[in-house]
Amino acid sequence: MGAIAGQLYSVFKLRIGFAITLTALAGMAAAGSTDVPGWKAVVLGLAILLSSASAGAFNQYAERELDSRMRRTRSRPFVTGAFRPGPWWLAGIAAILVLAVGLAALTLNAMVAIHVFLGAFVYGVVYTVWLKQRTWLNIVVGGLAGSFAVLAGASVVDPNLGPVPIILAVVLFLWTPPHFWSLATTLHRDYADAGVPMLPVVVGPAKAAWATLAHTVALVLLSLTPVAFGLGWIYLVAAASGGAYFIYRSVLLVRHPTAAMAMANFRASLLQLTALLVGVIVDAAVLS
Repeated sequence: MGAIAGQLYSVFKLRIGFAITLTALAGMAAAGSTDVPGWKAVVLGLAILLSSASAGAFNQYAERELDSRMRRTRSRPFVTGAFRPGPWWLAGIAAILVLAVGLAALTLNAMVAIHVFLGAFVYGVVYTVWLKQRTWLNIVVGGLAGSFAVLAGASVVDPNLGPVPIILAVVLFLWTPPHFWSLATTLHRDYADAGVPMLPVVVGPAKAAWATLAHTVALVLLSLTPVAFGLGWIYLVAAASGGAYFIYRSVLLVRHPTAAMAMANFRASLLQLTALLVGVIVDAAVLS
């Protein structure tokens, strides 16, 4: 039973799902209202987690042949044969997404449902099926998936989005490429052998490090601007400290574009995002 639970956790990418759920809750907090009933936050979290799970499972289903060619992913259940691909899997994945979108539409509002759907669609179809094995722009466009989670959360409060949620959505869009380029630099040979055109494979780790730094500086600077639209000092401290560390690690990656430095930058990106999202939520809870 434990082994099956672990395999389901892997297939549905629930670790990523929980992070995206936190992103949606931060989007709700960023919309500036403290009057949202708790049950709406629970429904939002459940809808986002379900939609993310459906997109993650479809990603592993669609990429099972590609996953078999990469050391990092060849132990996934669809590759090992622990789970057998077939139409029932596709039907189940689609049903989970329909449940997520329907839950959001019926209990929250139509705009939340649209953003919930678009996040899963961008990751599952646009990124996985269309772009990943075709162009280095794969993760640039794929970054929209996280942005839609922010917008879904903000739409719970007000479907007419204000400046802070929009800024945070753009920050998420800018965050995803340096996050994944750092991982792709660490796993450069794995992606190259599998024929996946991640930026470090296409232009080399050194040039990719400069692109990573440029994105990092842009997203950190942009992440400070919500203070001008109402977020307070708690958010500012969180965004500035996490952002400064991310920039510092990205500078080190430019100087030494090695796998070890890239992995340190990958971890720094996670720390920066966590600080940013928690900063939004705590700031809204304490200072609003």
